[in-house]
Formats: sequence, structure tokens, C-alpha cells
Amino acid sequence: MTFQITIQPSGHSYTAKAYETVLESAIDAGFNIPYGCRNGACGSCKGSILSGKVDYGDYAASALTDTEKAAGKALFCCSLPLTDLTIECREINAGVIHPRIIPARVERKEQLSHDVMAIFLKLPSSEHLQFMAGQYIEFLLKDGKRRAFSLANAPHVDNMLELHLRLIPGGQFTQYVFNEMPDKAIMRIEAPFGSFYLREDSDKPIILIAGGTGFAPIKGIIEHMLHQNMRRKVILYWGARTRQDLYMPALPEAWAVEHPHIQYIPVLSDATVEDQWQGRTGLVHQAVLDDFANPENMDLTGDSLDGRSLKDYEVYCCGAPAMVEVAHASFLKEGLAEDAFFSDAFTYAKPAGNTSPNV
Repeated sequence: MTFQITIQPSGHSYTAKAYETVLESAIDAGFNIPYGCRNGACGSCKGSILSGKVDYGDYAASALTDTEKAAGKALFCCSLPLTDLTIECREINAGVIHPRIIPARVERKEQLSHDVMAIFLKLPSSEHLQFMAGQYIEFLLKDGKRRAFSLANAPHVDNMLELHLRLIPGGQFTQYVFNEMPDKAIMRIEAPFGSFYLREDSDKPIILIAGGTGFAPIKGIIEHMLHQNMRRKVILYWGARTRQDLYMPALPEAWAVEHPHIQYIPVLSDATVEDQWQGRTGLVHQAVLDDFANPENMDLTGDSLDGRSLKDYEVYCCGAPAMVEVAHASFLKEGLAEDAFFSDAFTYAKPAGNTSPNV
């Protein structure tokens, strides 16, 4: 059985299979709508059902509230069409790179901190992965489950993929990677996925916000910008609990020293005495607000005294869902344009236990 789905306000229309989610069928048809986790946890794919009915599927209550559902909202990554549909959502003005399944060999592992491991995947000599800076891949496991991780390398490095994995207590896959996965292991991956990637058609300055291993896709974005000699102003805020959780501190420090248009601001939420930390403290999104929206730093027009205002920036935010959600809400309140906030929320479990990104 198939259904006709029409996207508003563009008017694009396509045929969807009954067993495909609205998101899957849109991607298959070549239409690029926003999404992140693909498991109903981050809310990036949220849109409106203007007509028709869907099976809402399994999703996290924090990603779609009962009030939003009653108002006609749905998460397109887990909604299955039950009738012909007319939906309303933002479409992304970029070519869709269709995901494909390819084998990859674990070339090496590198422990970056007590609980973060980098793994480097070598593709076959005849294969190159086309992707956009900031997107992610999914491992296809033997039990049918999937695990998703952001690409930490830039697209010009297309035959050696870099991933940053945090060890999750009880996390079956990350436990395997840290303790059992041998070098040269052969894995199956599907890629690329995600609408979190650099919008290259803009010349706005950029605020990049990373929470923990949310630094991985941010690293890929910055390295892509440097490779392409993009000179847009970049302010990188990297939030972590303690100093050791900033697992590659020398790299962003070097970017800031070597490239005048890049500024790096690390922020610790739980610095210890042993850290001897003299830098910024607190929550990373609050550090952004302190710099751009603190009333003490504002003139009578509402702009910051040094001329910085969130309305002039684009924000790319990657980390835990709670951090992404509060950053989104607070930044919009302070003048950031809705279409200038791009996010990727790292999730660690799905209600129905299917895809568990970054575990």
C-alpha cells in the first residue's frame, strides 16, 4: 500500500510506502527535511500534520508533548502514514546525499581520555563516502540493531572516517569498542545521515556549541571550513564537567592561535580543585547568554556593548538533548532567528530499544 504525501509550503509531493516513516520516504524521494537522531528523541524533525492520519510510533515525551500532539504536531522520523498526508515543515535547500551501506575496517583505536575513544574506519580502496561536515553514520550490528555516531573528520577525508565514542555504563556497544573490538575488525555502516551540517550559502558569523563528545561534528565542521579557506567568524564554546573531559584541548587552542577568525571558549560545569581551572564555569549555553544577552552588557538599544547580538549569528549546537533544548529556547528568546539554529542532540536510549545513538 502507498500513500501520497504533500509537503507545505513548498507543494512538493511524493509517493510513500506504508511501512516507511514520513522521514524515510521523504529522503527516498529526494526531499531534504530536518532530522537528527531518527529515533524520536531529539525533536529536530517535528512538523505539522495539516491533513490525514499517522501512527505516531514510539518517541520520547520530551520530544513531542501531548499539547503539541493535540495541536497537530508529529515527529516525522517515527510517524507512519495511515492515509494520504499533507504535512508542513521546513525544507533544507541542499542536495540530498542518499545513505548507502558499505563495509569499513577498524584501522585503529586511540584513547583520548578516561572515557572517550577515537576509532578510525578505513573504507575499501574503491569506496569514498560523500557527506557534509557534521553528519553521522550508523553501525549495522549483527543483532539487527543500529548505533549512530557523528563524523569527526571533514568531507575531504572521505576514505578514513573518525568517530569519538564516550564509554556509557551498561552501553553494550561502547563497552565492546573499549574492551573487545580488535583493530582490523570489519563492520557494516550506513551513511550519511543527519541535517546537522554547515550551511555554506550563508556568510553570517557562527557560534558553535559542543557538549562533551558533541565536539566531534563541530571538529568536522571547523576542519572543513579551514580546508575550504572560509573566513567566517567562529566562536567555539566547548562545555564539559571537568578538565579531563575536554579530551582534545590542544586542537581548538591551536585553531584559535593560528586563525584570528576563530575564538575558543572552554566552559567547565563541575571543575575540581585538582583541575586548577581559571577559565569559564557553569553551563555552556549560559556562557553564550552571558556574552551575548547579559543585561549588564547591553546598551539602550538592546545590543551588546561590543556590538555582538545573537540576531546577527548562526548557532550550531551539539550535545545532550536537555542542553540543546534549553539553548534553543533561550537563544530564540534573546533574538536568534528560528532558521539560524541548527542542532544535533546525542541520545543514549530509545523507548522501544531500536536505534541508540552514541552508545
